[in-house]
Amino acid sequence: MQTEALVRLLSGIWISVFLLEVNCTQQNPIPEENLLVLTLGTSETDGFTRFMRSAKLFNYTVKVLGRGEKWRGGNYKTASGGGQKVRLLKSALEKYEKEDQVILFIDSYDVVFASDPKELLKKFQQANHRVVFSAESLIWPDRHLEDKYPHVREGKRFLSSGGFIGYAPSLKKMVADWDGKDGDSDQLFYTQLYLNPEKREKINITLDNKCRIFQNLHGALDDVVLKFEDGRVRARNVVYDTLPVIVHGNGANKLQLNYLGNYIPKVWTFETGCTECDEDLRSLTSLKESEYPLVLIGVFIHQPTPFVTVFFERLLNLKYPKDRLQLFIYNHEPHHERNVKLFLEAHGSEYRAVKVIGPEEGLDNAGSRNLGLDLCRQDAECDYYFSVDVEVVLKNADVLKILIEQNRSITAPMISRNGKLWSNFWGALSADGFYARSEDYVDIVQGRRVGVWNVPYISSVYLIKGSVLRTELTDKDLFHSLTLDPDMAFCSNAREQGVFMFISNRHEFGRILSTENCETTHLHNDLWQIFENPQDWEERYIHSNYTRIMKDKLIETPCPDVYWFPIFTETGCNHLVEEMEHFGQWSGGGNKDTRIQGGYENVPTIDIHMNQVELEKQWQKFLLEYIAPITEKMYPGYYTKCTSYLNFVVRYKPDEQPLLAPHHDASTFTINIALNSKDTDYEGGGCRFIRYNCSVQAPRKGWALMHPGRLTHYHEGLPTTAGTRYIAVSFVDP
Repeated sequence: MQTEALVRLLSGIWISVFLLEVNCTQQNPIPEENLLVLTLGTSETDGFTRFMRSAKLFNYTVKVLGRGEKWRGGNYKTASGGGQKVRLLKSALEKYEKEDQVILFIDSYDVVFASDPKELLKKFQQANHRVVFSAESLIWPDRHLEDKYPHVREGKRFLSSGGFIGYAPSLKKMVADWDGKDGDSDQLFYTQLYLNPEKREKINITLDNKCRIFQNLHGALDDVVLKFEDGRVRARNVVYDTLPVIVHGNGANKLQLNYLGNYIPKVWTFETGCTECDEDLRSLTSLKESEYPLVLIGVFIHQPTPFVTVFFERLLNLKYPKDRLQLFIYNHEPHHERNVKLFLEAHGSEYRAVKVIGPEEGLDNAGSRNLGLDLCRQDAECDYYFSVDVEVVLKNADVLKILIEQNRSITAPMISRNGKLWSNFWGALSADGFYARSEDYVDIVQGRRVGVWNVPYISSVYLIKGSVLRTELTDKDLFHSLTLDPDMAFCSNAREQGVFMFISNRHEFGRILSTENCETTHLHNDLWQIFENPQDWEERYIHSNYTRIMKDKLIETPCPDVYWFPIFTETGCNHLVEEMEHFGQWSGGGNKDTRIQGGYENVPTIDIHMNQVELEKQWQKFLLEYIAPITEKMYPGYYTKCTSYLNFVVRYKPDEQPLLAPHHDASTFTINIALNSKDTDYEGGGCRFIRYNCSVQAPRKGWALMHPGRLTHYHEGLPTTAGTRYIAVSFVDP
C-alpha cells in the first residue's frame, strides 16, 4: 500500500512538472519590435556615446529623454536625486497604450549592452513578472529599510533603480503616483513602492536576483569577470554563473565599467582586435594644411632632464604645419634656459605664436599646467591642446595627426620607459586613488593587445579637444590638490566630469626618459646618460652605421690586423671635444704624470683623462657595449671585459705637440677614435705602423682604429701641420 501511494505521489509530481514545462515552452516569444529602450541623456557625454554605440551594435531601438534639459537630479554621491528621471519617464509613457509593449528603462552614461534584444526579452519572459528591476547586494539610500525587504534563498536582495524592464501599462501604474521634485530620490521612490506588498503584488514586480538581465557593479566588483567568446566578449557573474545582458557601473564603479567597456560587447576580441578604433575618425587627408585644426602645444620642463636639445629637435620635426601650431613653454629649471633660448632664437618665428614662462616667474607645476589649458580654453580658435613633458621622447613625427584623427575627448600616445613596464598610464586605481595594475596592463604595454583603451590615469603627453575644455573641463584649477600630485588631480577631475581618457598603443610613439642622476655640472651632460638612458645615448652618440658593421662588412683593414669602423656620430665627437676644452686642464706633455700609476709616462701626450671629467665609468660601459663585440669578432677566440685604466683625449697642434714618437701601447689592444676631420679642422696627422710601413693618413671623423698594443704594432703619430687634431684613446686589457 505504501509503495503504491509513493508511486502515485511521484507520478503526480512528474506530471505537474511536465505540464509546467509544457506550459512554459508554449509561451510565444516576445517580438523584438515590441521592445523600446528609454534612457536619459541631457548631454552627450563620452559615456552616452559608448552606450549608444553598444545599442546600435545589437539593433536596439532607443529613445532618449531629456535632450537639451539641464540635469537637476543630483549625482551618485548623494542620497537624493534622480527624480527628474521619473518625471521624464512618466511623461514619455503616456503615449504607449499597447498591452504587449515592453519598455526597458536604463541609465546611459554608465551602461553597456552585452547582448541582443532577443536574449533580453527571453530572460524577461522567463522571469514571469510584469516588471523586473535590477538588483544589488548593498542597500541604498536608507539602510533602515533592510528588514522590510523580502528574503531570498539565493541572489541579490535589494532593488536598484538604475535599470528595469516591464510592460508599458504596468510601468504606467508604477509611476502614476509620482509627484516629486527633480531632486528627489528615484531610488527611494521605487524602493518604497517595492516594499509595499500590496503594490508589489498588484503591479507584479520582481528583482533580477541572479543578474540574468542586469549586472550592477556596485558592491560586486569581484563577482564579474570577462568571458571571451568567439568574436565577442561577455561579462560573466561567477557567483551565479550567469551572463547578464546589461552591465551597469552604478555608484562609484564607473572605472570598472570603463575597463569592461574596453572589451564588451565586441570592442576588442582576440579574434578581431580593436573593432571600434577606426570608427568616428576625424580625417585630415582631404584638408589643405591651412585648414588643419589649430593646436596649442604646452611644453613643460620641471626638473633637470637629459637630451633636451633632442626634444626640441623632435618638436621641430613634427609633421604638422607650423602656422597651425602655437607654443606655450614652461621652464622651471634655470639649467635649461639656454636650451629654450637657442631653440626659440632659431625657430620661434616659424610658429603661429609663442609664450614662455621662465623660472623667474615662480609659477608652480600645477599653476603652469592650469595656465596652459586656459590659454586654449580662452581662445575660441584653439581646436586642441597638446601637453608634453620634456622627458617624453616623441619618435613618431605623425603623433599629432594620429591623435587628432582618433577623435576622442582626451587621447594619449602610449609611451614607456625603455625595457621596463613603467608607462604613462594606469590601467586601474587602488581604493585610495593611487596606482593599481589592471589585468591587461602588461599586455597593453608590451603590445600583445593593441587598441585605444579607456583608462583612469594618463600623464606626460596627451591631446585634449578645445571644445571639451570649454564645455566640460571648465574649472580653471584642474591640477591643484591637497593630496594628489598635479597629474593625478587632473585625471581625478576629468573622471568626475565623465570625460574619458584614452591611451592608444596602435603605433610606436616613443618612450619616457629617466630623469634620475641627471648631471648638470658639465657642458654636455648627455654624455653621462649611458646608464640611465642607454637607448637615447646610443641614438645620440653611436654612429648610425654601427649596427651594419658585421652584416654589411663595413669594417675595413687598412693595415695588417688593424681594423677601422664607424663608432661615434658627428655630435658625439663634437661633444667630447667641447667637453674637454670646456674642462681645459690639459696635461703639459711631460714625462712626469701623477695621474698614472708610477707617475712616469715614457711617451707623453697633451691630454685629459676621462676620470678627470668623471666620465670613466661611462666610458668603460661604452667600451664593453660597443667595442667588445667588434673585438671578439675580429680577433676570434679572444674574449674581453674591456678593462682599461687609461682612457683619454689627446690634442695635437703644430705649436704644442704635433706628433708622437714611435712606441708600443700598454695594452692588449688599443682603440683610437678620430674626433674631428682632416682638411677641415687640421692638416697632416695620422698613424703609421712601422713594422708594416703602413699608414692611416686620413682618419674619418667618428671612426675607430683598433689594433694590437704590444709586440707587433709599433707605431707613431704623424705630424699635424695645421689646425688642431683630437683623438680619443683607450688602452684595453693592459
